[in-house]
Amino acid sequence: MKNLKISLYTLLAATLIFTSCSDDDDVIPDGGETSDFVGAVYAMTNGNGQVAGNIQGANTVISYGRNADGTLTPIGPVSTGGNGGDFDGGEGLDPLISAYALTKTDDNKNLLAVNAGSNTITSFNIQDDFSLVAAGSPQPTGADGPNSIAYTSSNADGVKGIVYVSNITRSEFLTAGEPAQQGTVTGFWLLEDGTLSPIGGSTRNLTNRPSAVQFSPDGNWLVVASINAGAAGLASGNEDEITVYAVNTDGTLSANQVAGATSTLRDNTEGRNLPSAIGFQIVGNNYVVVTEAREFQPNGMPPAFPALQDGSVSTWQIQGDGSLNPISLDVRSGEGNTGRTACWLDFTADGSTFFVSNAIEAGLASYSFNSGVVALIDQTAASGTGTGGADNGPDAFAQTDGWIDMWISDDGQYLYQLYGLDGTIGIYRVNGQSLEFIGEESGNLPDTNTQGIVAI
Repeated sequence: MKNLKISLYTLLAATLIFTSCSDDDDVIPDGGETSDFVGAVYAMTNGNGQVAGNIQGANTVISYGRNADGTLTPIGPVSTGGNGGDFDGGEGLDPLISAYALTKTDDNKNLLAVNAGSNTITSFNIQDDFSLVAAGSPQPTGADGPNSIAYTSSNADGVKGIVYVSNITRSEFLTAGEPAQQGTVTGFWLLEDGTLSPIGGSTRNLTNRPSAVQFSPDGNWLVVASINAGAAGLASGNEDEITVYAVNTDGTLSANQVAGATSTLRDNTEGRNLPSAIGFQIVGNNYVVVTEAREFQPNGMPPAFPALQDGSVSTWQIQGDGSLNPISLDVRSGEGNTGRTACWLDFTADGSTFFVSNAIEAGLASYSFNSGVVALIDQTAASGTGTGGADNGPDAFAQTDGWIDMWISDDGQYLYQLYGLDGTIGIYRVNGQSLEFIGEESGNLPDTNTQGIVAI
């Protein structure tokens, strides 16, 4: 277990009911007033830093105004109305093992959040001054540990879009732990006023533990990534690291997955660990770009240090019938076990480059992208306080800032990196295929157990 840092974030609980702090000159006033900010960044506490048990403290989103030079000005904390959670063994880094615990609508009018400890999701309306106002009450997801949420627009009358959330597990698999867990996905309508309404008959049982959900750009497909595909403890025996469901006009999904794929099967001759797919994006002509932490061993058994291997990126293209055509498989993010936890990614504005976050190494790798073909450009396009190599043992977690979720601003100018074990957001200017360190924003997030970041 990690040597946990003690958060000084004790005053947050007393301020959860406020959406802003108007007495502070550095905090903009509430009430939907127009601000001088060019955008905003939102980060989720996923509790209050507690890391004992699945149910954490009250969940909160911290809002920041984004200045023209990329720096951030705190706006204030907003309660989600739910609790955070920890489904990664109480270690405090990447507690949901997921991407997109926070997401937004394309028009930047709504922010969507998961409450993993109370099994609900929350929708916020984003005001003109970038502050947040909750839209209705949190909605139950019907399963344990919601960890990723996705949105696509809809042409249905009176409806703004479709939202799907992945749940880590069903109750019958909760005590069996990560290798055996099988989750669900379930759908909601996002209404024009920002509230959520359940889509009847939308829940689908999964054969793996999900880590992230995303809609294809055309809205026709929902893709689910898995962290335990091929695990020896998985009763379903499924080895698909990504699965595809068709999206029906009534907001439901196809009864079963229409396709699935993995870059690496169990007992492969290369001795490669199995891919734990976490962050992924679907870009351009339905290209699915997936980050792969290499954790479960080739025989499907869970790893122990130093059994982790260099992570990787794999790509597929969704075909007209939903099938997956492989393009680039197992393109490694490090060499000699120096890029072991490739877990999150985001693309530059022109779509030619993307960056991959390695949690334990606390660094960003850059990749080129051309019609699904990817290649590693620079393993250390950015780096912080982390640990490299395979000989660190379990203490590796105590020696790293733990870079987890990240998001590039809508204008493509700045990358915002969440430090999962430091309560900090790193700020980088995007210069084509390279990154320039601008600074850090800290003092508002717990030092542990955070999950989810969005930039607009």
